[in-house]
Amino acid sequence: MQDRTENTLSKVPEVTLMFWIIKIAATTLGETGGDTVSMSMNLGYLVGTLIFAAVFLIAVTAQISAKRFHPFLYWATIIATTTVGTTLADFVDRSLGIGYTGGATLLTALLLASLLIWHRSLGSLSVDTVNSPKAEIFYWLTIMFSQTLGTALGDWTVSIGGLGYSGGAMVFIVLLALIAAAYYWTNISRTLLFWAAFIFTRPLGATVGDFLDKPLSAGGLALSRYSASAALLAFIATCLLLFRQRAAVKSH
Repeated sequence: MQDRTENTLSKVPEVTLMFWIIKIAATTLGETGGDTVSMSMNLGYLVGTLIFAAVFLIAVTAQISAKRFHPFLYWATIIATTTVGTTLADFVDRSLGIGYTGGATLLTALLLASLLIWHRSLGSLSVDTVNSPKAEIFYWLTIMFSQTLGTALGDWTVSIGGLGYSGGAMVFIVLLALIAAAYYWTNISRTLLFWAAFIFTRPLGATVGDFLDKPLSAGGLALSRYSASAALLAFIATCLLLFRQRAAVKSH
């Protein structure tokens, strides 16, 4: 009975292979969706950020208020963090003139501060312990910072590193493969590896999203941002319908 209660109280999904597949698709959607509003609709980074920030606040409020785990609500909130992360990172990097290096540095500091305060307040960063409103607030704040940082890291790798979109994607694929190898063949903290993977799936999605919709002259495929976003959204919905997700069980 106790395990069942704790499982019900947990409102984040169990971390499985499908979790990571949907996460990468969601981060790619965040890039194409954010660029759709800020660029294709010509609303700009600030207005786009305000729109997606409002969506994020509504989604995260609904998520925290929910009494149990709802897969579609959870992933809608994740998508909201990726879209606001895209436009916010672009606003910081470009509109404020901080640049990719400055933006990535600032966002890294904010992410580390969020993780540190979370750990000092609750004693654990494990997603298995996210089963209280306070833990959920830290969880979503950390995710929002990580999604924003991921966009900045992706842009930094492509632009400053000069690797291009395909080269940038390969860098993050290799990093994720190393994290996976560490998970299976080392005793490194699983919580540390989770957050490392969570952070690096975002720049992978950002570079893949840019590769899909950027002009051919810039090394992209020049696909429509609208159609790419719709296809990614349909893929995520299909995964959620076909593959049942369970809530994470609290660690003892």
